[in-house]
Amino acid sequence: MDFELGEEYALRMDAEDPLAQYRKRFYQIPGKIYMDGNSLGLLSKDAETSLKRVFEEWKGLSIGGWTGAEIPWITYAERLGAMEAGLVGAEPDEVVVCGGTTVNLHALVATFYRPEGERRKILADELNFPSDIYALAAQVRLRGGDPDDDLILVKSRDGLVIEEDDVINAMTEEVTLILLPSVYYRSGQLLDMGRLTREARERGITIGFDCSHSVGVVPHRFDEWGVDWALWCNYKYMNGGPGATGSIYVNRRHFGTAPGLAGWFGNDRATMFDMDVRFDPAKDASAWQIGTTTMLSTAPLEGAIRVINEAGIENIRLKSTKITAYLMYLVDELLSGEPYRFGVATPREPERRGGHVGVMHGDAWRVAEALKARGVIPDFRPPNIIRLAPIPLYSGYRDVWEVVQHLKAIVDNGEHERFSRERGTVT
Repeated sequence: MDFELGEEYALRMDAEDPLAQYRKRFYQIPGKIYMDGNSLGLLSKDAETSLKRVFEEWKGLSIGGWTGAEIPWITYAERLGAMEAGLVGAEPDEVVVCGGTTVNLHALVATFYRPEGERRKILADELNFPSDIYALAAQVRLRGGDPDDDLILVKSRDGLVIEEDDVINAMTEEVTLILLPSVYYRSGQLLDMGRLTREARERGITIGFDCSHSVGVVPHRFDEWGVDWALWCNYKYMNGGPGATGSIYVNRRHFGTAPGLAGWFGNDRATMFDMDVRFDPAKDASAWQIGTTTMLSTAPLEGAIRVINEAGIENIRLKSTKITAYLMYLVDELLSGEPYRFGVATPREPERRGGHVGVMHGDAWRVAEALKARGVIPDFRPPNIIRLAPIPLYSGYRDVWEVVQHLKAIVDNGEHERFSRERGTVT
């Protein structure tokens, strides 16, 4: 893309941005430039409205809200799943909003990990978010296996990205299940999920994806690709709030499969209150629910989904690829040489990156702290990456331009050297 360095260009891009109208729908932090929406999205007025409505329903209906609310609480998880389904290329009954991300991962792996004979290994990779690896290792142990033997982690060639060819080469006859992220949380690399799914299915291997770092900013086509199952959180690009309820996708060809972890809310609604001790699973993805819908952690997501659907996921993706390319251009042009020595960890090809840019620096932690002191909110991932996420619905091109000017000034003035090298609890 033909970018320009000056502030006038950034202002012109903002003036021409069709998504700029959505910025006013979000609560901005006064005096701050927010670049951490890949960790926690900002609150929208729409999410606030749906949460307030559920509060009022609780106040006025009490237990009657389960059947008498505007969206009855008893089927709230399914209704929100249907609202999200278009974002991931699924049918409405293939998605359900429930649980937390790692709990959902346990529920899915407990269902689809079926070690038999020599085919008992799970294939993952060394760059995945650690929580996913913890869960996989725990599931191997629950089946009497040894994670050192039964959990294969594909190695990165450079410590930043995973090559699809290396994953495919590791799909041996010993592998029964694959879990991969859609986007890597450090570098922002986006995997070719369609290709990997085709290769897995040709070998008879079940494959699932953790899409926490992509849903809401990258369109997916799970059904078209033939993905077996997926999960994601809703507090990053989906803007559902801190600790927002997660989501599960199960391809309809697996409907009728007994969930590995059965619970009250996975029961068929028609027989739920028969109180039979025999579990009667729902006939769709809602069978993978476990506990009662946590309404106050789920309600903001209703409004948040409406905003994203209104804006259009394809429009969001178009701006995301453009604004992240602009950010990388500015880093390359202004900050890659001496004395700045910043680099970009994120793949340059639009089809290979998600919604954030990993900016590398030898003193990244202290530079990130200096950014915060200047009113820019990024995050840091060890050992040397500052993650910057210009969110299409509420970030502008001038925000990106200004962040790069701050990075330049920090090094020019040696501001980062005033901060301790000791990291805080939350980075």
